[in-house]
Amino acid sequence: MSATLFPLIEAPAAESGQSSGVLPLYREIAWDFEADRPLWREGNPVWVTGAQAVATWAWNALHAVRGALDIHSRDYGCELRNLTGRAYSQAVKETEAVRYVRECLIVNPYITDVRQISADFSDGRLSIRCAVNTIYGEVDLNALGL
Repeated sequence: MSATLFPLIEAPAAESGQSSGVLPLYREIAWDFEADRPLWREGNPVWVTGAQAVATWAWNALHAVRGALDIHSRDYGCELRNLTGRAYSQAVKETEAVRYVRECLIVNPYITDVRQISADFSDGRLSIRCAVNTIYGEVDLNALGL
């Protein structure tokens, strides 16, 4: 996971550990989840590390359509859009949404488990809530408007 959300912006120097098999400290651009955009300060992106960085990655992965852009690997993104326009029952949609969320997030080596996933299809919008266990601890993720 050496790539960041902004590939043209150089990340701060990474801590050693890649050659020893230990994952380096995860870094990512801070994210304003309410406005769904990156955070900037004085013309520079704000960096976060650890669990907050993994939460940012998870948020963006859930909002990306898997396979839609060539700039992402085939493993990045989510397939929740496959539920749009289908004549599935509410129960089937919710079950499939849980599966898609788990498949989307568990590809990240910094994520060890995804639990308590709930999907809510109301007002024509999908909202996902889940607990994401990272190597840094647990973070709660509320992905709205998928």
